[in-house]
Amino acid sequence: MPRRRRLLSGGITLIQRGKVISMIVFVKLGGSLITDKMTPETARPEVIRRLAREMRRAREDSPHLRLLVGHGSGSFGHVVGREYNLRAGVYDARGWWGYARTAAVAARLNRIVTDICLEEGLPVVSLPPSASAWCRDGDLMHMDTRAHHVLLDRGLVPLVFGDVALDEVRGGTIVSTEEVFAYLVRRAPKVRPARVVLVGQVDGVYTADPHRDPTAERIPALTPDQAFRLIGLGESHGVDVTGGMAAKVRLMATLVQQFPALQVHIIGGAPEHLYRALTEEDAPIGTYIRAPER
Repeated sequence: MPRRRRLLSGGITLIQRGKVISMIVFVKLGGSLITDKMTPETARPEVIRRLAREMRRAREDSPHLRLLVGHGSGSFGHVVGREYNLRAGVYDARGWWGYARTAAVAARLNRIVTDICLEEGLPVVSLPPSASAWCRDGDLMHMDTRAHHVLLDRGLVPLVFGDVALDEVRGGTIVSTEEVFAYLVRRAPKVRPARVVLVGQVDGVYTADPHRDPTAERIPALTPDQAFRLIGLGESHGVDVTGGMAAKVRLMATLVQQFPALQVHIIGGAPEHLYRALTEEDAPIGTYIRAPER
């Protein structure tokens, strides 16, 4: 019989005769990677297809791997959501029209991702957060998680995404993929991952913006405390991280602080990077956020 080992307060790993036979990993495909953020509602199907192939191959080569995948909205949901300032709330008829439009374009990108993944042999099942998510003043307070657990148990790949959500204070708002991941980590122990892999345009966290500063250096690993100091927790000092990276790093560092066995890996979307992150232990790419060794 397999032995279930709970790694500190982190995810559950199944061990049999000293060998890992089951491990859950969350993978987020960044919106800036899978869409052209300069052109509204423009996906990058060739990039999505390559990433889907890498995940399929990783599952084939590592049978213990169970994936839950999420993706950002990129030039789909973000463009419309910004037009209506939806994150701040929905307070009139125009705002509710924007809520409906944002839901539609987010679902449109999700349909593209779903279809390509299935074409490439990755058995994803879309689970729109808006179907059950309920927020309070921007914080995700409730989301049904039973389907995520059952699908993982059946060898399928739950697929979530940045989406609209009802909010008891703001009327409506937007929840990011990272916020959905955080909710699952904190509130759904049956699907709690051992690792979270965030795939974006930049290969990890740098000492400065690598697009603007050629001397910027990649930081291989950070503890949560180091991550908080680096991004300055919203202050003017600290590394210049772009595209919302500061908020992502802050949220992921908080999760690692709360669940010390959890490991977060922030990588770029170059060919084979996602495959390596999923199949190699301590692959020398990107930036790891993990608790300090005791």
